[in-house]
Amino acid sequence: MIMDWQKVELREIIEGLYDGPHATPKESTEGAIFLGIKNVTEEGRLDLDDIRYIAFEDLPKWTKRVTPGHNDIVFSYEATLHRYARIPQNFVGCLGRRMALVRVNEKKCDADFLFSYFLSPIWRREVEKHIITGATVDRIPLTDVPVFELTIPPLPTQRKIAGVLSAYDDLIENNLRRIGLLEEMAQITYEEWFVRLRFPSHETVPENPETGLPEGWEFLNLDEIISVKHGYAFKGEFFKEEESSLVLLTPGNFKIGGGIKLDKIKYYSELGPINDEYVLENFDLLVTMTDLSKDGDTLGYPLLVPTSANKKFLHNQRLGKITPKRKSFFPRFFLYQLFKDERYRGFVLGSASGATVRHTSPARILSFKVALPNSGSDILKKFDSAVEPIFKEIDNLYQQNRLLREGRDLLLPRLVAGIVDIDNYLARQMPLAGAA
Repeated sequence: MIMDWQKVELREIIEGLYDGPHATPKESTEGAIFLGIKNVTEEGRLDLDDIRYIAFEDLPKWTKRVTPGHNDIVFSYEATLHRYARIPQNFVGCLGRRMALVRVNEKKCDADFLFSYFLSPIWRREVEKHIITGATVDRIPLTDVPVFELTIPPLPTQRKIAGVLSAYDDLIENNLRRIGLLEEMAQITYEEWFVRLRFPSHETVPENPETGLPEGWEFLNLDEIISVKHGYAFKGEFFKEEESSLVLLTPGNFKIGGGIKLDKIKYYSELGPINDEYVLENFDLLVTMTDLSKDGDTLGYPLLVPTSANKKFLHNQRLGKITPKRKSFFPRFFLYQLFKDERYRGFVLGSASGATVRHTSPARILSFKVALPNSGSDILKKFDSAVEPIFKEIDNLYQQNRLLREGRDLLLPRLVAGIVDIDNYLARQMPLAGAA
């Protein structure tokens, strides 16, 4: 341990600790954010894809204890533990149930450093000394949190450490923004070609007065061009929390609106039985068949399996794999966009079964009618060729982020524990930066 680091209690470096309301407000379709555990990822990010709103006029009632502000650190203290995230600028909302926050005293501690410390194994071990195991859920007694112990360096050293780790986070966030823009480009192209029907050379194609479609197009059930294959019920005794080379994809890996997210990963033991038929390949197309939310937030949405050098993705139950019936060409990128189409989305939700857990089936999905050019047309092939570079770049950015996270996660615990001296680390990096 570096000599000038010191042991402190949390209360010595924060301005206060506050918890959220112990009730659930009336939901609104828009308004302020009611920030719950589901909005905080395991890797320390806010996930606002699935937001619970409260009306703006009700916000003062729910912020009597505290109004979350920029640089506050929110965390979960009951049920799902070890979730931390920072409140961004211009956040308008309140804490949800089982959520609390600490407000850092910036004269004594750097907020970014403290956030990184919270993500480290050394803090996790400190927290787990105090966890109370209940009959149904575990919890951290908030009255004890202020006396939890940390060992921290002087403020200038904290800022250097935070700067190095923040650089990783900034690169990750920048890549996520680029992914969002690329996804939007693909969506705009799809809508232009297949919603507005302004595909290349559309001006020369007359309209069929009977169908209202371009001549040579027709309405087809999806079952005429694709099949949907159920996933495999992998054995629960081989599920594991520790990282392995086998990743079980689940409905939780689907973003609302479509796409993949890998912040909640379930692993499968290498010792478990595996049928190669259910090992997925890069750019395999999957859709969700089950959704636990009452609104079916991700039901029927798609994802494309990403590239990974050291992981195998498994086709788990409750997911459907899209396979082609036509041997000549499989328009996977067109189908990916189709499964994000609001018309398809409305059909899947409208035909879903279940009041609390929503289900769809291959038969329901395949009965959706879609306007398509005839089999002799090359429009689908042209579309896939046009957007394929977009999806390859998205995949590349996901791989960059995976490597950045791995690098950050290796460095973080060593820096915040003082195992790696930050000044020596920065000195070693400078020649590399100059050479670049």
